[in-house]
Amino acid sequence: MKQVTELAMNAFVIESESILETAKTIDPEALAKAAEVLSKAPRIAATGCGHSGIAARHFAHLMCCVERPARFLSPAEAVHGGLGFLQAGDVLVWTSRGGKTDELIPIVRIAKEKGVTIIGVTENLSSPLAGQSDILLAIKVTRECDPDNCQGTTSFAVTNAVFDALQTAVIVRTGFGKEDFAVIHPNGAVGKRLNETK
Repeated sequence: MKQVTELAMNAFVIESESILETAKTIDPEALAKAAEVLSKAPRIAATGCGHSGIAARHFAHLMCCVERPARFLSPAEAVHGGLGFLQAGDVLVWTSRGGKTDELIPIVRIAKEKGVTIIGVTENLSSPLAGQSDILLAIKVTRECDPDNCQGTTSFAVTNAVFDALQTAVIVRTGFGKEDFAVIHPNGAVGKRLNETK
């Protein structure tokens, strides 16, 4: 039982270390540039597979929460007409730790051909997907926190941290404030608190 508890608690250490390493690795200028294009884009799509796909869904929601029109673009649906959502001037955000996810390669290529700005979140800056991207946000994963180092746990936490940082930068750049958020978030504890102070 003690070993189980120790291994479980070590997940907090592993993930926090990787988030701090990512903070040292990521290019602040690239982060600022990404926030700039996201702030101006008519539409934003986020895509990824597996844990990365779940993080991409979270990012699309983060953008909607600051009134940036965004949606998750399913890799399966994207190549069956879903790419019609994206037009020239829009932004596509993809995330893949290795930057080689087969399902994402045609999506990024077609989006690039359509004049969409591509933002990539990856650990592998020399990967095929990275090579097609306009802006790269580098992550650093020391190891996944499961004993076999194969579940997308730490990489999921790190990717979400990058997306949270991006949303923060977009908020600052656009001047989006709590008064704005109160309008689109009337329910829940946060919404009630914000709207009570109006």
